[in-house]
Amino acid sequence: MREKQGQPSGERFKIPEALIRQLRSARHIAVLTGAGTSAESGVPTFRDAQTGLWAQYSPEELATPEAFRRNPRLVWEWYQWRRERVSQAKPNPGHLALARMESLVPKFTLITQNVDGLHHEAGSKGVLELHGNIRRTKCFTENSIVDSWRATPKIPPRCPRCGGLLRPDVVWFGESLPAEILNEAEAAARSCDVFLSVGTSSVVFPAAALPHSALAVGATVIEINPTPTELAADAAWSFAAASGEFLPVLLSATWPEC
Repeated sequence: MREKQGQPSGERFKIPEALIRQLRSARHIAVLTGAGTSAESGVPTFRDAQTGLWAQYSPEELATPEAFRRNPRLVWEWYQWRRERVSQAKPNPGHLALARMESLVPKFTLITQNVDGLHHEAGSKGVLELHGNIRRTKCFTENSIVDSWRATPKIPPRCPRCGGLLRPDVVWFGESLPAEILNEAEAAARSCDVFLSVGTSSVVFPAAALPHSALAVGATVIEINPTPTELAADAAWSFAAASGEFLPVLLSATWPEC
């Protein structure tokens, strides 16, 4: 049976009893979050971020290894601008609800396409960051995380170990997702009882394949997105809703004692 839920009546959503039972009995819940989850915190989507001085550039001109080799200062400064915007954002009720849900089920895996670190800030543990984290820095030469470096006038700064250029720890166009993290995400999708797809368009692969991996092993898949995607046709439930509004209601309906 497929149930599709439209916009809420008043301020509340009607949560089906069957969904509540599925969540309460789940041994392992996996969640995939996308840009919509962070948009509610004021974090612009990748392309919406191009404003002001940066409006003259497309993301594809800046978020590639080739762009960094051509003009490392320009790319570093763009990401520094983006970091400053992200640093002003705070976790929204959707982030907080997922962090709370983690403590209420035997096993919980949170997979995100976002690079803003807001899930960590909300209290989620062991987040699988498919596209990296803009708050982290790594060496372009050694591909290793660098936590601190000597301040110099040079932009970008240099790796304290090898002297190579530093870059943000995010996945650029033309780069592969971190294999270990992707493997963990795929394993979670294949072993969960319930899979939530939250705030994602379900078109960016390989992340978009994860709910289908869950479906293939018989997991209950739930979509939560303001606009239903192609996944809605296969999901057990599809809620046309913003995650920051819906997830707290889902949490309190399923675990009213929490």
